[in-house]
Amino acid sequence: MNFRLVDLSAEEIAQQLSVVEPLTDSVRGLIDAVIRTEVDDDELNAAREQIDAIVARLRTKQKPGSFGVQFTRELSGLSWGNAAVGARNGIAPPMRIVHHEDGRATCDVELGAAYEGPGGLVHGGVSAMLIDQLLGEAASVGNGLPCFTGTLTVKYLRPTPLGPLSMSAETVRREGRKIFVRGEICTADGPTVTAEAIMVSPKELPSRDQIMKLRAELAAQDGQG
Repeated sequence: MNFRLVDLSAEEIAQQLSVVEPLTDSVRGLIDAVIRTEVDDDELNAAREQIDAIVARLRTKQKPGSFGVQFTRELSGLSWGNAAVGARNGIAPPMRIVHHEDGRATCDVELGAAYEGPGGLVHGGVSAMLIDQLLGEAASVGNGLPCFTGTLTVKYLRPTPLGPLSMSAETVRREGRKIFVRGEICTADGPTVTAEAIMVSPKELPSRDQIMKLRAELAAQDGQG
């Protein structure tokens, strides 16, 4: 697993996001435009040449492999390459997840042409990916340490239309390293997808108590500085 610590302040993170998020939004716009454009072949070929030139420009300096997950000194995760929430990932909708004091995780998202399965409807695999992400967020943030999907059960109640959707997830209970969560995807007319999952805290990661202790130590060091 590709986890690493980075020494970035909140201001430095905000500065990076102010540059990469608009770039990624432009890539999302490009994906949508490629799907729906009706320009002629000459225009498509010209556009491809310009896109290839931009790709070559960005590849002059890049990290090997995947982006991984960066952790700040406060042990906040920066999952910028993530397929659902990644600030640098043009295939992420993206999901803007809100964590509530009661442990719930919620998200409003709008899915366009890039996420289509049957005509005008969200691909079932996309629905599963997004609800899986939200369930994992509810388990991980609510319990203070990263979790991974052990089992995921998805029920498709009715077709999910493209467009604005709301999502929610909550922790039901915890048994050792296992965290039981449930969630749903809704339109204005009610749920279209429900899901239950068992999230697991990997053995090789620090325990919740160890992470909380390290956070306290880092905060004390900053206070002394």
